[in-house]
Amino acid sequence: MAKAATLIKSCLLGNNVYLSLGRLCSVMKRDIHTGSNRYKSQVKTEQEKQYEEQQKRNEDAGELTELVRDFLQPDQFYKSCLNIGVDFFCGVPDSLLKDFCAYVTQNAPKEKHVIAANEGNAVAVATGYHLATGKHPMVYLQNSGLGNIINPIMSLTSPSVYSVPMILLIGWRGEPGKRDEPQHLVQGQATPGLLAALGIPFQPLPDYEEGADQALLTAKHYMEKSNAPYAFLVKRQTFAPFKLKKRPTPDDHKLSREDAMKVVIDNLSQKDVVISATGMLSRELFEYRVAKDMGHEKDFLTVGSMGHTSTIALGVAMQKPKRQVFCLDGDGSVIMHMGAMATVGQSGFSNFKHIVINNGAHDSVGGQPTDAGNHKDFSFSKIAEGCGYRKTLLAVTPEEVAQCVLDMRGMDGPVLLEIKTRLGSRKDLGRPTRTPIENKEDFMHFLAIN
Repeated sequence: MAKAATLIKSCLLGNNVYLSLGRLCSVMKRDIHTGSNRYKSQVKTEQEKQYEEQQKRNEDAGELTELVRDFLQPDQFYKSCLNIGVDFFCGVPDSLLKDFCAYVTQNAPKEKHVIAANEGNAVAVATGYHLATGKHPMVYLQNSGLGNIINPIMSLTSPSVYSVPMILLIGWRGEPGKRDEPQHLVQGQATPGLLAALGIPFQPLPDYEEGADQALLTAKHYMEKSNAPYAFLVKRQTFAPFKLKKRPTPDDHKLSREDAMKVVIDNLSQKDVVISATGMLSRELFEYRVAKDMGHEKDFLTVGSMGHTSTIALGVAMQKPKRQVFCLDGDGSVIMHMGAMATVGQSGFSNFKHIVINNGAHDSVGGQPTDAGNHKDFSFSKIAEGCGYRKTLLAVTPEEVAQCVLDMRGMDGPVLLEIKTRLGSRKDLGRPTRTPIENKEDFMHFLAIN
């Protein structure tokens, strides 16, 4: 055992890979990253099952350490960030980062964590933190959010402008060689090139503690020397599972998002047009159409471009004034580009009907809270009224939803209906089985019918 450990350590160090003898011995003892027992009392998710299965495979690997699959413990990575002086976190949650984001949400002091409206806002908040403290913040995001950060990265944090250092923790959806959705595959291929074009040095985040610590030190030294951002690309299943504690839902919010969507669809006419938001809402809509054998031509599924659902719908409504256009939106989506509500409200198009299903969370990427979950102080209706929507409605029960949909069909828009629901979705929820191009072609044909 000792000779094997020495030999493997020597080979790895020869390839400039840092691996402590302590970690190597823990591999030999087959107890690497077993974590605590905090998951045993909870219902296991698919991710947790895969995690436990991998631990068994790690045990079977024995001395074949090249077969061991590592996972970063979210709490340990958080402590490692604190150790290099990074104690402020902000961003937009991502499914590949959800376990780390969940840990930060649950454990970081309120004044040291912000779930921002969009990724560009997060860079701006992080900049303000640096200006006030001189310290290095961390911004987390999915790589689809790179588009939202280009302006503040180039015109604010750049060494040629204000020279603001920060760590960008980026979920690498669509990583080359991995199965993913079409919109993610496009973004995944482009991600390294985008970062290079922005002049941001980057590396994949190692999935074991010592490697992550070394990577963080590299980032720290770069930020101290260059006063500029440094990025980590996070591959799928880098982090071990960590469950966010469920927040209490108001007693009267009994509808799920999926149930609310079904009531809406059941009360539309055959010629009504539907534009649905990014995430689980579009997936649920697709499966409901399949279950009811309705076809998919009435729906445009916004599989990417989070936050732009209402403006896509506005573009359709403007050109098809005789058709009722229903925008099925989510609270996180609306908040991401809330300025669109001003454009919609001031457009005055009577056929625009905006339905916001508010469960107070980024449900599709881990359930982290949105500001809309503060039902006491946050109101989409008041925002819409201030933007010029002609009428706003609120529903909680199935009966209220059905009546509101029927009523808004006869109203001059823009009209907004907010439906307040509980958090959560089906565990067996699938993804659309038709391509975006097929969706587009059928949808355009449906729009062309008078």
